[in-house]
Amino acid sequence: MTSPDAAISLSPHALAAENRGFDPMIGRKLQAGVESGLLPHLHVVLAERGGETVLESYGTGTDEDWGRPIGEVAFGPDTLHDLRSITKSIVSLLYGIALGKGLVPRIDTPILALFADYPDLAADPERMERTIEHALTMSLGMAWDETKPYTDPENSEIAMELAPDRYRYILERDLVAEPGTRWIYSGGATALVGRIIETGTGKTLPDFAREVLFDPLGITTFKWSAGKDGTHSSASGVRLTAPDLLKIGRLVLNDGVWDGRSIVPEAWLRASLRPVLATGEGVDYGYFWFCGKAQNAALGGPLPWFGGFGNGGQRLFVCPKADVAAVVYSGNYNNWMAWVPPTRVWLEIILANLQKA
Repeated sequence: MTSPDAAISLSPHALAAENRGFDPMIGRKLQAGVESGLLPHLHVVLAERGGETVLESYGTGTDEDWGRPIGEVAFGPDTLHDLRSITKSIVSLLYGIALGKGLVPRIDTPILALFADYPDLAADPERMERTIEHALTMSLGMAWDETKPYTDPENSEIAMELAPDRYRYILERDLVAEPGTRWIYSGGATALVGRIIETGTGKTLPDFAREVLFDPLGITTFKWSAGKDGTHSSASGVRLTAPDLLKIGRLVLNDGVWDGRSIVPEAWLRASLRPVLATGEGVDYGYFWFCGKAQNAALGGPLPWFGGFGNGGQRLFVCPKADVAAVVYSGNYNNWMAWVPPTRVWLEIILANLQKA
């Protein structure tokens, strides 16, 4: 839904919510937030605890497919939706899976050692200090600007998509900080990691994801958008249904295990969800995951939580201590205040209404 007075369609999960320790009025509280105008532009809100759905709502609103307007959409459990930069968190999982299989290098490997086409850049010892881990934590110390709208060719991610050689474009950016010392949000960092996965596995990102992540979770329908050069976007290209994205949240809460089978190495998840750098935006950053904390009357606090964030208000939240995962899809693209409604849903509707440990 894209207006403050939009109606919201709630599925009846009050009993499940109460059984799982939530205020049974949680759905009505979400509805009241939407009707009051405090939670605009929501397309989907879906939350579960212990594998049981406790909150589910679907709206109607205008939407996009990787920046291309697709008009008014009535959202439901089978509707694909842009993840935008939640894609980065999925790429982190894929790197961990590939690393566990011995298909990609250790994260302390210099990135330019893996891009043999650029010997001129590799000849610079300062550039050779930038490692895969620095890319995963967005601390490459290289100039990158995604503060401009994603409709602006001066936005670095868009400029990368338009460049004749996207990897040279990324790797030749000016050096502006020592590696590992400063967080600079960068879709280019994710593009490098995605390329290393493809080189190591010999598969495209969607093919590798289907084999090692999506198929094991029973995710049969997805889309992974590609640029004009055919390169699948590591930074923002995945489209999933909300229930399927929620499965990924449950996988993370289960330490990488699904139906008794290890999908993502537990050690990788522990490393990924470890706060490494402050973002300066009230949360910290791990390996393509944001790391925050929240208070809760029943569980105390601060409760660590982790999230994949995407342009327009897309969110995947997980709180291991509470055993809660949530998905929020929104249509507020290219609005720098789009973070507010999904954050309020997570903190003020979901976690605030968890009443029992």
